[in-house]
Amino acid sequence: MEIDSDPAPAFANGTHNFATWFQALTGATFRSDLVSIEDLRQRGAGRGIIATADIAADTVLFTIPRHAIICSAISALRDKIPRVFDLDGADGDSDEEGEGPSSSQDSWTLLILVLIYEYIRGSDSPWKPYLDILPSAFDTPMFWSPAELSELQASALGGRVGKEEADEMIRTKILSVIRAHGPVFFPSGSPQLTDTQLLELAHRMGSTIMAYAFDLENDDGEENSGDNGDGEDRDEWVEDREGRTMLGMVPMADMLNADAEFNTHINHGDDALTATTLRDIKAGEEILNYYGPLPNGELLRRYGYVTPKHSRYDVVEVSWDLIEARLKERIESGSGSGVITADDWDNVKQRVRLDEDFEESFVFERVNEDPDATGRLSGDSAFHAIPEELSNQFKTLLKAIKKAGGAELVAQALDDKDLRKQLCLQVVVDALQARERQYLTSLEDDDRLIGTDRATGRQGMAVWVRRGEKQILREAQAWARRELNELAQKISEGSYGEDGPAAKRRRI
Repeated sequence: MEIDSDPAPAFANGTHNFATWFQALTGATFRSDLVSIEDLRQRGAGRGIIATADIAADTVLFTIPRHAIICSAISALRDKIPRVFDLDGADGDSDEEGEGPSSSQDSWTLLILVLIYEYIRGSDSPWKPYLDILPSAFDTPMFWSPAELSELQASALGGRVGKEEADEMIRTKILSVIRAHGPVFFPSGSPQLTDTQLLELAHRMGSTIMAYAFDLENDDGEENSGDNGDGEDRDEWVEDREGRTMLGMVPMADMLNADAEFNTHINHGDDALTATTLRDIKAGEEILNYYGPLPNGELLRRYGYVTPKHSRYDVVEVSWDLIEARLKERIESGSGSGVITADDWDNVKQRVRLDEDFEESFVFERVNEDPDATGRLSGDSAFHAIPEELSNQFKTLLKAIKKAGGAELVAQALDDKDLRKQLCLQVVVDALQARERQYLTSLEDDDRLIGTDRATGRQGMAVWVRRGEKQILREAQAWARRELNELAQKISEGSYGEDGPAAKRRRI
């Protein structure tokens, strides 16, 4: 998740100062007789909380009073620049003070401003011991080099890093506010930061929020950290929050690492947040939180790590362009099916894209059961169906082809539900094979890299992501072929009943 190269003594000293500060907070509790904060960098996990004794289920490990949370409602910055924090009453007349339409704030950018303000305050910030142990660098793809990003190969994750968009957001919503309120952020006598330094600092704080921030209005706590509690997908950390939900940095709660199998839950109370065990935990086990049923690609994008247990949630995106191209090939290669001219095909593609429900790509994923009440994984994880939206859009495509002059293959598929399903599955298999060929290495190549530990660090995480996507492609192809075999048998036997489509074909 994070990169911290501090020597062990300095790392331990930061942990000690933070723990001392936290336990001195009014209303805070920490069961130091049961757990301790440990250096887990050898596991690639930064800090983590380890059980030092056997712990029973339903034990409260620590309590965080809400007044200790860093958020826009508590920071002194709100009183110093109140107009910037007015999410409901911004007039949007001017950008001179960082308050115009292009720099309108939301809960996400406000928390970035708060963290920058508190960081610059240094020892004057009441949260300094906590800020001191937050990571200064990250393993999220936002910070990867082009060579490292290339290891993702054909993964959709490579196009979702959003570095340029993040830079633009920081310039318009963060730097503009800081420069318009210089004396607030840089009081007389304090050192100034250049725009380049502020840009780097804002990236650091934005990534910190991505990895650690909690939705403070989340009642169920199912997917608290860094995700607004809603499980919704985000293309990068600059967008798509509605901006009204309060976000906050929660000291101690973010010391917990997370996995698909977990043993502790963060409960949100009116005055405090508590970490409660879900089952008995043995001494030496790590205390683990839950970030939700995320594929490794999303886990890497948000938090900067991958885990084998999250592989069951892996997904792969298949573009609609691949589906269209494979159908066109089948039409043109079919005996007596007819050929669609280039102009007609362009018109067909345009007509399909005018549909209000048009999707540019589709997510292929397994069906998974939720973790049980104790945080353990249960049930099967298997691929069971292609996306329903894909089937519907495929039918729309066939109708558009028919209107353009059609082809015998398409006409037959539109008149017969089973033939249409058969054609759709055939095209999907073709598209899945084409999608797999977009990767530079095979599934077997990646398995060898993982099995021999030849890929480590960022390359290793990239291999896990792309390998998981290829595995889904293989499973989806196997499922589709089984469906095709059953359909072929059904069609050959004419098992439709007296009034079904097969009977109609026999009467023609």
